[in-house]
Amino acid sequence: MPLFDYYPRRNDPADKETEKKIFKYSLLFSVLIVGLFWLVKLIEDYLGADLTEYGILPLQTDGLRGIIFSPFIHSSYDHLLSNSIPFLVLSFALFYFYRKLAYRILFFIYILSGLCVWLGGRDSYHIGASGIVYGLAFFLFFSGVFRKDANLLTIGIIVVFLYGSMFWGIFPIKPGISWESHLWGSASGILLAYYYRNQGPVRPVSSWEHETDEDDEEEASDGINEEITPKDTNPKET
Repeated sequence: MPLFDYYPRRNDPADKETEKKIFKYSLLFSVLIVGLFWLVKLIEDYLGADLTEYGILPLQTDGLRGIIFSPFIHSSYDHLLSNSIPFLVLSFALFYFYRKLAYRILFFIYILSGLCVWLGGRDSYHIGASGIVYGLAFFLFFSGVFRKDANLLTIGIIVVFLYGSMFWGIFPIKPGISWESHLWGSASGILLAYYYRNQGPVRPVSSWEHETDEDDEEEASDGINEEITPKDTNPKET
């Protein structure tokens, strides 16, 4: 999107207006995706259909389509609601704070988590969006850790506070839950957080760091004529 080609600066007079646009866009995108989740469930109920067969069925050719369709299929409204709220919050955070990277991150979490479930999941249909939810949660948290950015770490702490109990979902505790989707979604999020640790949001430089840089420049200018010695350097709900 052209909007994401522009990063507001603190002293830019258009900063607040642009931030509002990015906020609205990030929220709108998240709402539209969640709306599609609900639309699919409503159509399924209206037609009296069962879309479970469009989930991920590991190591079966027909099950490959589930990599694309499974996040939109839910076994019940409780299942749908449990995925909708965290997806809305986490995807909004992704698009608001990571902007240019957001599409790539969401796409890779979507494909990687689904493909890994297809390769290594139990012989059952795996449905639901929580593989993506886990991917987003772990990406946001570990991205803050890898970047050592206070603002992003705050987001990560909020994620842990709101969805800390998700951690137990990556273990095979409940038979009817696709812990494989949770596990591979989490692994995808961590992998992408590390891979993109040097891209995206830039950590703001604090005032004391500015002072250090200035001192270094002064020392360098004072010693410009000095000699320098060189150094070496069942459906499984997700």
